[in-house]
Amino acid sequence: MSNETNNPQNNSRLPLSKRNYQILCIGFAVILLGFILMVGGSSDSPDEFNYAMFSWRRITLAPILVIGGFVIEICGIMKRFDK
Repeated sequence: MSNETNNPQNNSRLPLSKRNYQILCIGFAVILLGFILMVGGSSDSPDEFNYAMFSWRRITLAPILVIGGFVIEICGIMKRFDK
């Protein structure tokens, strides 16, 4: 038996630190902001075409924020941030 598995200090340690959870919350907020920026652009009448649907905010900025938020989430899970 190895000494590492018998050590209660190693077994009680959480897999993620408090800093990791903070980074995960920031990533979730960035993803949520990206999805909020995608909302809108609909037309009141189906006979009218609304060009606001294809604004820079919805086509470029919002997807970049969503992908960036997922990258933050991956970093928050994979990297160990100790105190």
